[in-house]
Amino acid sequence: MKSMTILSFDVEEFDMPLEYGQQISMDEQMEKGREGLAALIPFWEKYELPCTLFTTANYALQFPDTISQLSQTHEIASHTYYHSFYEPEHLLSSRLALENITGKPVTGLRMPRMRKVDMKDVQFAGYSYDSSINPTYIPGRYNNFHLPATVYRDGDMIRVPASVSPVIRLPLFWLAFKNYPYNMFLRLCRQTLRKHGYLCLYFHPWEFTNLDDYKLPGYAKKITGVELLNRLEKLVNDLAGETEFNTIQHFLSSPAKAKILN
Repeated sequence: MKSMTILSFDVEEFDMPLEYGQQISMDEQMEKGREGLAALIPFWEKYELPCTLFTTANYALQFPDTISQLSQTHEIASHTYYHSFYEPEHLLSSRLALENITGKPVTGLRMPRMRKVDMKDVQFAGYSYDSSINPTYIPGRYNNFHLPATVYRDGDMIRVPASVSPVIRLPLFWLAFKNYPYNMFLRLCRQTLRKHGYLCLYFHPWEFTNLDDYKLPGYAKKITGVELLNRLEKLVNDLAGETEFNTIQHFLSSPAKAKILN
C-alpha cells in the first residue's frame, strides 16, 4: 500500500501585509488570491492532482464560479468566513456558504493562522475533521509539541495535523518549503512518509505570485511566483513514484488512516 501525500492550500484574502503595517485594499487582497489560483490550476490539471482547498467564505463568495468548478476535482473545506476576523458563528456560516456554492458537503476546517478552536464548537457547526494544528514550535505563534504529530481523535472529532518530521518535529509547512534547502525538505518528506505513512503539506495561492511590492519578512518572500511553482512541481515529480496524492477526505476514508488511529 502506497503512502499518501495531501497537498492543501489555504484559499483566502491576501491580508498578510496588514500584519506588517502595510495597507492593502480588499480588492487587492482578492486579486492576489485569484492570481495565485490562476497560476496553480494548470499545474493541478497537468498532474491530475486532487487537493484540499481550505477556502474562506469571503473569498468563495467573490469567485463562486471558480470555487464551484474546483469542487468538481478538489475537496473544498472551510477556512472560516474571513481570514482576519473571526467569531464562533463563522464556523457554521462559512460551511453553509461553501456548501451552497459547491452543492457538496463541507466536512473539514482549518482555522486561519492555525489559531486554537474549541472542538465542541467545530463539531456543533457540522464538521467531522479539523486541520488547524502545526504540531511544532513556531516562535511568536504557538508551541504544540505536546500534541500528537499524526492524525488522532479529539473526542468525536478527527484532527489532521500539518506534517512535521519524525522525532525532532521540524515543520514541513509553507515557510519550510521556501527556506530549507530543497534536498533537505525532500529528505524530510521521505522520512515522514516512511515513519507516519502520510504527508500533509500546506501552502497559499498568493505565494505563487510576485510579492516584491509588499513589506513582508524576507523569509516569507523568499522564492515566490514561478520559481516556487517550479519547486513544487519538482517535489511532486520526486515523490510521485513512492506516494499517492489525494485529499484529506480521501485519506480519512483510507486504510492508511485506520492503521494510524488503531
